[in-house]
Amino acid sequence: MRDVAELKCAIMDKNHRRRTINTSTPKQVLPDRVVLSEAEMSAMPILDMRPARQGLGGLMTQMRRDRVRLRKASWAFTTRRVPQGAACCILPPKGRPRAGDLVIARIDAIGHHKVLQLVNGRRRHLFPGDKIVVAYGNRYASNQFESEVPETMGPCHLVAGGGIASRALSWHVRITKGPTAITPIGLLGNADGSRINLRDFALDPVEPPRDFRPTPIAVVGTSMDAGKTQTCVYLVRGLIAGGLRIGYAKITGTGAGGDYWWMYDAGADPVLDFTDVGMPSTYLLNPEEVESTMVSLVNHVAHVGVDAMVLEVADGILQRETRALLSGFVFPRVVGGIVLAAGDSMGATAGFHWLRRQTTPLLALSGLITAAPLQVLEAREATGLPVFDRSELGTASVAMELISRAQNNLKHRPSPIIGID
Repeated sequence: MRDVAELKCAIMDKNHRRRTINTSTPKQVLPDRVVLSEAEMSAMPILDMRPARQGLGGLMTQMRRDRVRLRKASWAFTTRRVPQGAACCILPPKGRPRAGDLVIARIDAIGHHKVLQLVNGRRRHLFPGDKIVVAYGNRYASNQFESEVPETMGPCHLVAGGGIASRALSWHVRITKGPTAITPIGLLGNADGSRINLRDFALDPVEPPRDFRPTPIAVVGTSMDAGKTQTCVYLVRGLIAGGLRIGYAKITGTGAGGDYWWMYDAGADPVLDFTDVGMPSTYLLNPEEVESTMVSLVNHVAHVGVDAMVLEVADGILQRETRALLSGFVFPRVVGGIVLAAGDSMGATAGFHWLRRQTTPLLALSGLITAAPLQVLEAREATGLPVFDRSELGTASVAMELISRAQNNLKHRPSPIIGID
């Protein structure tokens, strides 16, 4: 798909150049490339993105100017599945944007987000006037922003360091500077002049493997910043120490590179998240879309040949999409057990009572609570569950015991991995 898109761009660009040639002077020799003065060359910023696959020599048509602007812009983590060569033009800032649409925007004022996570993992410092390529999306983050895709292409906000353009509705009181302000320049267009959306480059749906079904274990939390990702990291380390090949998938949340690269560093392979199936975020998706996202990611991880997988569900169990997913029909048929990351003993106890009303068994507690020995004692007495800190999760004995219990739970349920309808 990537090669075809880039070839179509090249053909369209070539035809556009031909139409600009003055046919009254057939012997006219056109320059191979635009020659810039030393002053113009020195004024060009250093590129920090992937090199374009197509050369930029020839007449500077509008399309080629657009491609130069896109090449000079910083492409955010959320765009990582979109080859830069697939973007042939910048569409006028008209109409209503949709979640997943790619947009080139200008930084107007620096607020909470001072850096942008790039495709290659680098954190680029932002300055007013910088041009960035991000994706429109919604966001729900109780310790940061609530935002929605705006109804127009007017000024809006950068609400996530991974690259989400949105209209901030509210934010945590600790965010004193408010959101970073941006102005969209235009949507990215393909060779046909159509909008480019993350869904265009999503992984194709696959059926689950029939010969072997790796066991998924999920990590959920009482809230944002309860220690879910760290719990996942050390659980991955412990399972690897037990001799297993482990995959990881983040089922819900907002596109960001921090968790993604941390899992790679921990040794998970493959590492996927909802952006791989075309979602810049999962906020405001309907329950069926969230379940479909989970099934697709689980099936893709399973096809790589892992022995088990760790799934992370973002935010807290009372968040809209998380609550619907955990209490739905699909989740207990896919996941063998849950580790709950909690910030304190009261949250752990409340989470325990809510989760025990669901079908998927709660196996253990972990998270930030493990920093306070007295709270660990309170939670253990209130729930009767084991509480593991990160060093314990990183041991083969603890991790293998958890995955063994999850595997036994799935043996008694039909269709552990559900196929694509």
